[in-house]
Amino acid sequence: MAAATAAKVRVLPYKDFLQPALQRRFATSGLVILVVAYLEALLLASWDSFLWAWFPLGPAGIRTFFFFLCGVLIITLRIAQHHPGVRTTSSPFATFLDSLRSFNTLETILTYAFSAWAFSQVYLWCLSEDAGLEYISYYHADRARLNEKAVFLTTHCVLVGVWHGLRHLFSDVDRLHYGIAKPPPRDADKMADKKANTDDGDFNTQLQKLAQKLPEVVVFTLTQALTSTTATMITYSVFLRGFVWRFTMSLFRPVYNLPKTNMTPMTLPFSLTIILRCLWTSVLLTFVWTLGNEAFSLFMVKNPLKNNKPLTSESRDPNGSLLNGLKAKKLSIQCFAMWELAYIARDFPDRRKAIYEDIDRKNGPMWSQIYKICIDVLKQIETRIDNYEKYGKPTVPDPALDLDRNRAPEKKRLTETVPRDEEVFQPSPQRRGYREAIERTVGKIATDPGQPSQLSPRARKITEFAKEELIKAQKQATGTDDTEGLAKDFATKFVESPFGWPFRQTYRRGVAKVLLGEPFGEVSLYANAAFALSGLAVRSLQEDKYGYVQRDVAGLVRTLTGLVRKVEGFREGVVVSWTDVEGRRESREVEEILEGLRWSLRGVVDGFGDYARDVGLSLGDLRLAKEAAGVKKAVREEEKEVKGRRLRLAGGETAAAGVKMTEEEVMGRRLR
Repeated sequence: MAAATAAKVRVLPYKDFLQPALQRRFATSGLVILVVAYLEALLLASWDSFLWAWFPLGPAGIRTFFFFLCGVLIITLRIAQHHPGVRTTSSPFATFLDSLRSFNTLETILTYAFSAWAFSQVYLWCLSEDAGLEYISYYHADRARLNEKAVFLTTHCVLVGVWHGLRHLFSDVDRLHYGIAKPPPRDADKMADKKANTDDGDFNTQLQKLAQKLPEVVVFTLTQALTSTTATMITYSVFLRGFVWRFTMSLFRPVYNLPKTNMTPMTLPFSLTIILRCLWTSVLLTFVWTLGNEAFSLFMVKNPLKNNKPLTSESRDPNGSLLNGLKAKKLSIQCFAMWELAYIARDFPDRRKAIYEDIDRKNGPMWSQIYKICIDVLKQIETRIDNYEKYGKPTVPDPALDLDRNRAPEKKRLTETVPRDEEVFQPSPQRRGYREAIERTVGKIATDPGQPSQLSPRARKITEFAKEELIKAQKQATGTDDTEGLAKDFATKFVESPFGWPFRQTYRRGVAKVLLGEPFGEVSLYANAAFALSGLAVRSLQEDKYGYVQRDVAGLVRTLTGLVRKVEGFREGVVVSWTDVEGRRESREVEEILEGLRWSLRGVVDGFGDYARDVGLSLGDLRLAKEAAGVKKAVREEEKEVKGRRLRLAGGETAAAGVKMTEEEVMGRRLR
């Protein structure tokens, strides 16, 4: 019935339902910035008139509008540059090189700088004449002078914007953390299993989360204000003062009667008043930017629900729109669609039944298409691991192969040289270091390359003297004559120092690069795909009246089992780079993927364990699946518990009966 309707109705793209939801979330983030802008406008009010100080249609409203624009510029930048998943580069330096070639870097820095400059101009406009922060001041009659205090305040705000733009790129603020529709615990109440977890999509819940982050935002704002003010004072006085003064003079000289000379004032503009005002502007700017970014990151990744229903519920063909999102090439759209599918598999029986009963759809039944898409997504991990092991895995070189490779190009040259008067049977050549190479070069200076290596007595003395002096100089400078080992020690110490941090290739970065792909990888895509397949498969026992799902259960179990074993083997076999000074073999991305795969596999095994032969699973498949899902560990723990009870029981018939009953319980659990 659903397919017949889908054949007559045009399938709306998934983005037609996702885009309005994202626009509403963007508007909510803008509302938070508007409230902050209004509060900051009240803080800058003169309060000479109580009514006009807070009335939105007066000066307070004008200040609020411009402060709001300064904040909206940043979340508009987030809309243009947001991405799901972590950056999968090998090192921070590689990330820097990628950012250096990207236009987004320049766009980010200029956006923050322009926002800060606009804020500084509104702030200067709000001050009274008694503050003494006009750009042009008059000392005698019409003799105008440029006020360096106003120039420094503007420069300070622009530098704060540049700093926050660089921090925005360094911290990857543009990343959005998508959620995972994880099934409830198996011992949870049945009502909790049926109840949709809609708290993440509730507006009040999101506001509560934002309120909980307020103390952290305030502390960060104060810290950044103190740091940036100190840094801008040093940067301005040492590097930028002359340039900024000349540039500002060139801007105002065509309008005002300013001196022809560009000589800077004799004193620096660092009075206590101007320093406090710089601190205050830094606090206002940093707070509106930080809170705006936090609100955007929270509201934009609410779960894909509207009115406690999936986003595609309003479509005339919900299954078709959901399929369109699952097949999307854009990663963010695919992540939202997979997230919605996992919610449907967990919380919405009506939508699950619609998926099971949609059997006449173009390109196959709805379940078959979902199964293929999710399996293809999961097998991307296996493909990347195979490619890494085949092409990218570092291996220890074979010395014999290297020796043959080095000898090959020299065959022709060796046949043309004059035979040397040397012993044939010599020890195997050893790798020469830097000192040996120099000694060999010094020894050949006085000889003809085509003649035997025989030195005159005087030349031999000079050569020996040069060798001795070279060794003495090297030992005095380094304390050792092992140049190669010294270079390795120096490189290791450099990487361990703070200056070598950008060049560290950590275990976590390397693993994420292989498992998730480049340039970004989102863990939730794979976890939600596994949870969606597991949830739909298990609930098909009661809801799939056509039995299409059980045809793919065996393939699903084997695929999940193979993936778990593949990822575990890959995790243990990854070679830690010598630049990873900490050497910790930990990766949160790997653990989240393995947790999703194991949880899903355990759910399918528990659900179809009694019907293993009917769905095409052998005892070997079940055994491997239980081992991969961690069920075997639970059985071992039960056996240990039985042994403990045996030791605690005092002999006799009661003890024997108790042990016998316990063993029967364990055997029953194994069979189930």
